Amino acid sequence: MLDARDWFTEIDAKDGSAFSLKIKRKLHEEQTPFQKIEIYETETFGRLMVIDGCIMLSSRDNFLYHEMMTHPVLYSHPDPRRVWIIGGGDCGSLKEVLKHPEVETAIQIEIDEQVTRLAEQYFPELCEANGDPRARFEFQDGIQWVREATPDSVEVIIVDSTDPIGPAEGLFTEAFYRNCLRCLSRAGLLVQQSESPLFHLDLIYTMRAAMKAAGFREVHTLFFPQPVYPSGWWSATIACKAGLFPRVQDIQRQSFVTRYYNLAIHQAAFAAPDFFREAMARR
Repeated sequence: MLDARDWFTEIDAKDGSAFSLKIKRKLHEEQTPFQKIEIYETETFGRLMVIDGCIMLSSRDNFLYHEMMTHPVLYSHPDPRRVWIIGGGDCGSLKEVLKHPEVETAIQIEIDEQVTRLAEQYFPELCEANGDPRARFEFQDGIQWVREATPDSVEVIIVDSTDPIGPAEGLFTEAFYRNCLRCLSRAGLLVQQSESPLFHLDLIYTMRAAMKAAGFREVHTLFFPQPVYPSGWWSATIACKAGLFPRVQDIQRQSFVTRYYNLAIHQAAFAAPDFFREAMARR
């Protein structure tokens, strides 16, 4: 919410925390058929996208999320030729995916087209790859897309969704994971943002359990900083049809620029803290 002193604050009442940014001005506000979208200009974090009162991204720190949602999983697959991004309407993940020359097609399946149109207007730096001939846009329900897709039709699925409420709720279920498993090729990988390891251990445990129940052989959670999200510490969870196959040499000689991701970060991100491992074992 925006107060009278021009501070936007996202309150996490359940965990007794809040995060605020000083706002210069509101650039846009609209209610789509799916959600309320607001765009602000902040004093120190650049532009800010808010959906249904929750911060989605800022110009200043989105590279942390987008790089860690894409490069670890793509470099953990032996041949990621076909990639789906479920959600990801701001196109930041798509931009990072298309940095990989081995990717032949990248399909972004976003339920709310207006998220992409506003990103093109207010976050053009995230949309630089939208014209890449390998990119394809489908503005429809990602759950339905996966349910109706052909088996063995994709190597990597990236679920770049909002929190598990509203339109995104169905993306965190065993049924959805089971359909993803069917669509993935033999060494296929699914990665999904899995909230804060400090605040949302129950959700992460539920996700991991549902992925295993759906038939995935292994699950791995990786960790990274994200200042504008609750607790400032975030995670993504990878579900493996066969396992992880890190292409270390390819990471070392990557031909594109990243601001956060590198080989050392890749390796460190999969190191789970003791409290996390104990929490996953207890539940």
